Amino acid sequence: MEAFSEYIKVEDVAGKWNLSTRRVQILCSQGKIKGAVRFGREWMIPKDAQKPRDGRTKAGRLSEAESLSVNMPMPRKTPFLHMTDLYSEPGSAKASIEALKDNPEAQLLLASEIAYSRGEIDKVYENASFLLKRNSGFYSVISAGMLLGLCAIWRGDLNLWRQAKIHIAEAPAKNNSDRDIMSFSITAIDSILYNVTDFPEWFSMGRFDVLPADSLPAAKVFYAKFLYAIAYSVATKEFEHQDVSGLSLFTMIPYTLEPMISQAVADRSVIAEIYLRMTCAVIYYSGGNEQQAIYHIDRAINLAIPDELYGLLAEYVRTAGPLLESRLNRVDPSIWDRVNSLHYVHNEGWSRLSGSVRGRTIVTTLSQKQREVAKLAAFGLKNEEIAKTLNMSVSAVKQAITTVSNKTGMTRKEFAAIL
Repeated sequence: MEAFSEYIKVEDVAGKWNLSTRRVQILCSQGKIKGAVRFGREWMIPKDAQKPRDGRTKAGRLSEAESLSVNMPMPRKTPFLHMTDLYSEPGSAKASIEALKDNPEAQLLLASEIAYSRGEIDKVYENASFLLKRNSGFYSVISAGMLLGLCAIWRGDLNLWRQAKIHIAEAPAKNNSDRDIMSFSITAIDSILYNVTDFPEWFSMGRFDVLPADSLPAAKVFYAKFLYAIAYSVATKEFEHQDVSGLSLFTMIPYTLEPMISQAVADRSVIAEIYLRMTCAVIYYSGGNEQQAIYHIDRAINLAIPDELYGLLAEYVRTAGPLLESRLNRVDPSIWDRVNSLHYVHNEGWSRLSGSVRGRTIVTTLSQKQREVAKLAAFGLKNEEIAKTLNMSVSAVKQAITTVSNKTGMTRKEFAAIL
């Protein structure tokens, strides 16, 4: 037994490491305790053996990679892994996440982004906060900061939104390319709140050659949101654009977005395609082209359903609620119920945060129909035009406008400020 004088029994190690005897035996059999040897039926463990990290937890998986001094960069150069070909087929979310098992940090990020797409915001917040505490590589910090900013929008949390932008701004950038990614990420968060000012000139012009190729699908998604925000601001006369007024910009933007959708299909980026189709649908819908809006909404729905990406669809209920409701109900009314319940959470948070950032009160007590009427009124349409667009009677439109005015205390000309 002298040969085993430097070893101790499984039971002693279990007490020392606060593990069950069975767990220690499993670690020995898996070769995870360095120097452990089997003597007959018993495992003997070196006295100075180190407790292995628990690979069943997020911290353990990431720490294990660190302990091996493995520097694992992100598999794609983008803050949005889920908008790349890592997730290339509807219904493949689980397999896509599992495929990254050898890169636990990227795996956690992709899983978090998929969770966000499903509207699982608490899970996203937990994972993003964990990754930011680690303060690891540039893309990890940028990605986690973006996720935190998206959580802030769902929660309506101004302080969290500011913290997210600080995290992004403090990411360990090494060159101009990194700094362009940083600028783009902050721009992406702002575009969701319909901010159309203070963007980098290259982004406003749609010139994305400063970004890595992996980031292009995401860049196009947020550029589409930016274009919608511009068109909305022009239609409501909040933003002056040379030679463009009213709804004319809404009719022009699809000529830019349609090729982007085709490219997303070619790039096999499921999430980017969903976002681009939904944004294009909203623009068609706002411009009065319901047929084309339905075309894109139906295709986005077909992409989202296999992995239950209902959080993405919920983001668009505010701008295309009646049409999205009718198309989802044709598929399965229970899906609309789930999307709509997520919408209530997102709408409350978005409205509260957007109002805080833009210095206005965004009203959330309007019905979908009242909001549609108020939006078209804000665009400058007459009652008869609104009635024709929404398939309502003129008297119903007048009543809706009166109701909106009573609920908000604002006149027809002021409706843009509350939507």
